[in-house]
Amino acid sequence: MIPSSVYESDEAALVQRLRDGDEAAFMMVVEQYQNAMIRLALIYVSDQAAAEEVVQETWVAVLNGLSRFEGRSTLKTWIFSILMNRAKTRAAREGRTIPMSAIGEEDDEPFEPSVSPDRFRAPDDPRFPGHWMVFPSDWSDVPEQRMLSLEVQAVIRGAIDALPPNQREVITLRDVNGVSAAEACNILQVSETNQRVLLHRARAKVQRALEHYFKED
Repeated sequence: MIPSSVYESDEAALVQRLRDGDEAAFMMVVEQYQNAMIRLALIYVSDQAAAEEVVQETWVAVLNGLSRFEGRSTLKTWIFSILMNRAKTRAAREGRTIPMSAIGEEDDEPFEPSVSPDRFRAPDDPRFPGHWMVFPSDWSDVPEQRMLSLEVQAVIRGAIDALPPNQREVITLRDVNGVSAAEACNILQVSETNQRVLLHRARAKVQRALEHYFKED
């Protein structure tokens, strides 16, 4: 396992290259994060063109702010935090204010079962009270090519787009953009518990959408 100090020194070197105006280093960072940033911006703004403009504004802000970057978070977390602030500002200008865009703590979240209660036996069931009645779907026999098809990807995107804003933020960061749990908490300024609850609920809803799709199909 590579020690964390190695990663820290590598990132410090990258940040210094960026501060020195190293164009190759900047293009490498852009290539690494550009698509993920556009996907995240699309949560807040109206279309692809607006999302790309927000990302461009973010890169300008990153270049202008490098001298003030103190390394208290990772470079990636810092960039994504700037992006979200820019995207929310753009959304407000467009009149697309998103309810609960700042995620509250877990105590503020209304109760919402991750799995539909009708999947379980009644508490007074004579044999298996509260046990599973309808198990989650098993997709192990679905060909990988089918799971990766454009149609299935569209179902997943539609399910994510239909999520409440707070759940959509978390699942986009974690499952679409591959951000770690710790990074997501830092970017969204939420507790680990709240991040985990929101992600679980979001994943459950996407799974239900896929179950419905495969059942109908």
